[in-house]
Amino acid sequence: MRDSDRGKMSLRVSAIACYCLGLWPLVAGSADIIINDSAPPGRFSRADVRAIFAMRQRLWPNGEQIKVYTLADDHPVHKDFVKNNLNMFPHQFRRAWDRMTYTGTGVAPIQLDSEQEMIKKIMNTPNSIGYVSKKPDNAKIRLFDYQ
Repeated sequence: MRDSDRGKMSLRVSAIACYCLGLWPLVAGSADIIINDSAPPGRFSRADVRAIFAMRQRLWPNGEQIKVYTLADDHPVHKDFVKNNLNMFPHQFRRAWDRMTYTGTGVAPIQLDSEQEMIKKIMNTPNSIGYVSKKPDNAKIRLFDYQ
């Protein structure tokens, strides 16, 4: 076996080991969930995050309305976010949003075109939440704490 083949095989074995140990999101580069600094602090679960982005949880614990922003379904950061942070597929989320919209039981989140637009909206909208590939260096935005 050549050295280059050993290196490729070693990389594959490492990736499989990370996946099996539940560390794959760290390797895959999961998106950062960001919130406006006005949103209340707290510890949230992955189920809470999923409920917020599925538009089932509409209020923060302090009773304020959550303003949810997402990127387009085909945006690479959106795909990464849904798969690695929520353990779902983008089409599953789209189906849930469409069902709520068509039945009149809810609305879909506000869809933005770019990460730059996401940063601007989160920065300027109280109680808002969204995601980007990397947390921006901005005093009005903080990472969303969840486990």
